Amino acid sequence: MANDANNLGFDQVFPELFLSAFHVAHRILGDVTDAEDAAAEGLARALRSWRRVSQLPYRDAWVMRVTANVALDRLRNQRRPPPSVAPASHDPTDAEVLRIALAGALRAISRRQRQVVALRYLADLTEAEVACSLGISVNSVKKHSRRGIDALRERLGPHWEETNLALE
Repeated sequence: MANDANNLGFDQVFPELFLSAFHVAHRILGDVTDAEDAAAEGLARALRSWRRVSQLPYRDAWVMRVTANVALDRLRNQRRPPPSVAPASHDPTDAEVLRIALAGALRAISRRQRQVVALRYLADLTEAEVACSLGISVNSVKKHSRRGIDALRERLGPHWEETNLALE
């Protein structure tokens, strides 16, 4: 019976969490089917640990972090070589090229920087939510965010901006 009560709580929040997780995964992967799969995997992992996860003050951020990690793992496993230069236009094909370049650049930065950048810019979490999710201070979030963005700019070119993380 206790498991049913835990599942009931999960069933109630699933629609909202899935939409948020899908949004994060889609921003990383750029493909609806892959994003649905990554979001489903993130929510499946949440369900397996729901008793603990449901009590976290940063429950949603935890799910977004897990989903972002799943999406980044999927990109890594696709083994497509990322281009070295980001395109200038907003053509859908160019957006895909930029997404691939961004995925390659994200893989090249440190894990903590990648986590902070993904949660802050792809999951649209506040600095405080990212800090709570990762168990670090807000100042650490700011430091890793700035270093991560600087490293991405170094890899993708001086004209690249963090607003490019919001590609739809």
